[in-house]
Amino acid sequence: MTVQPITTTVTLNAGRPWLASLHGTDQTETVTLDASKLVAGTHYIAGDAAQPYHRVLSGLPIGRITASGLYGPFDPTAVDGRQVLAGVTFEEALFAPGQPKIAAALLWHGVVRTAKVPGGIDPTKVTPSVTGAQIRFV
Repeated sequence: MTVQPITTTVTLNAGRPWLASLHGTDQTETVTLDASKLVAGTHYIAGDAAQPYHRVLSGLPIGRITASGLYGPFDPTAVDGRQVLAGVTFEEALFAPGQPKIAAALLWHGVVRTAKVPGGIDPTKVTPSVTGAQIRFV
């Protein structure tokens, strides 16, 4: 038996059109997303034959699920903790189909362009919090 090493290169688009300022980008935190709360086409781009991994979009507003401590898409009508904005995903995050948890970078302090947020957000439905996310929407 011979071993044939294979090298693969993955390039992610680091474009962040939703980011209005570099303020706060040096203070991101690592969080874990609950993949079961994400919807293809809204919260992530599904993989295909050329790129089998799914990609969580950068700039996705997220909230912390109280019961599990995981994070999911911000939803002002939720009752599981996601109704409180924790911040936005700072970078795209790859994950395999069927993977239950996804590591992601959380931008909890900064300035975000409302019109460029993936899936959209209504800033009037974000409750300001002294202990939570310090995001200013412009």
